[in-house]
Amino acid sequence: MKRILFVCSGNICRSPTAEGIARHFIETSGLESDFEVDSAGTQGYHAGEPPDPRAMKAAAQRGYDLSPLRARKLEITDFQQFDLLLAMDRGHLEYMERNCPDVYQPKLALFLKFAPELGEEVPDPYYGAVNGFEFVLDLCEKGVERLLTGALDRR
Repeated sequence: MKRILFVCSGNICRSPTAEGIARHFIETSGLESDFEVDSAGTQGYHAGEPPDPRAMKAAAQRGYDLSPLRARKLEITDFQQFDLLLAMDRGHLEYMERNCPDVYQPKLALFLKFAPELGEEVPDPYYGAVNGFEFVLDLCEKGVERLLTGALDRR
């Protein structure tokens, strides 16, 4: 089983969106025995909170349920427990690189590495308009599909 962790700042917008989409993809494709996904934030100021209501609403309109998810802070044990830790932007990747033991550094990557035609980073929609959450959904849907189908092809 491949364990994947999506990482953003507060774990209330981008990373739970990617997690929710990945969970949906895994469940609807019958891949529960192949993948386990989670999400976390580089900061813990939203720990225990549900995703941003705007993220939940945008996701629900596309059939994704983010309501069971709760924010948590990235922990040192995550570097050992997960096979792949995917940063939503360069700042998150740099944070993980600074805090990750050397032996686990190869597990770190930008999320959109798996869909490079979409750019390098998933922008933070938190301070923007609702269409920012739609754009994040677009990127996460394509990125998750590429990530999971690519992982299946490599096994």
